[in-house]
Amino acid sequence: MDKFEEEWAKMLNGEVYDAVHPEFIRRLEVTRHRLWEFNRLDPAETHRLKSIFRSVVEDCGEVFHVNQPFRCDYGCNIHIGNNFFANFNLTILDEAPVCIGDNVFIGPNVSIYTACHPLDPVSRNTGAEWAEPVTIGNSVWIGGNVTILPGVTIGDNCVIGAGSVVTKDVPAGTLAAGNPARRIKDIPM
Repeated sequence: MDKFEEEWAKMLNGEVYDAVHPEFIRRLEVTRHRLWEFNRLDPAETHRLKSIFRSVVEDCGEVFHVNQPFRCDYGCNIHIGNNFFANFNLTILDEAPVCIGDNVFIGPNVSIYTACHPLDPVSRNTGAEWAEPVTIGNSVWIGGNVTILPGVTIGDNCVIGAGSVVTKDVPAGTLAAGNPARRIKDIPM
């Protein structure tokens, strides 16, 4: 295993890794080029849009629609179930796995983060970083302008209200909203 493979494994395992290794930068550039093409494409070219999206996010269900623009870091760490809809301006920083279930609907301007940085500025300035996975269950609706922070799991059949910042796990069958998001009520399943 070479140095980069070691750093990649650390990243996926939630360990501190060297995020400024040149191969990380190269992979980010490759993904950004594909997304540049995706985001500039005529929206009527649905077949080509789906093809480019699948070249970035290979593990994706058969039925999906992602409005432009879409942004992510690597794409290969994103796993999307069937019948997925994402509105405009979805951003997923996928240093750790981001697993999204079936029948998930995401509003505009949603951000999902997995990357974490040291609080200490000296450590932070070295490029040290770690990542924590995000999991979104089946039949979840995430309202517009929601931010989901690293390490969060959102259970099946949840609704996350618009403008929420999700800092902790949300149990299945819950309407959660606010900053930080908190349980508003249970949703009958």
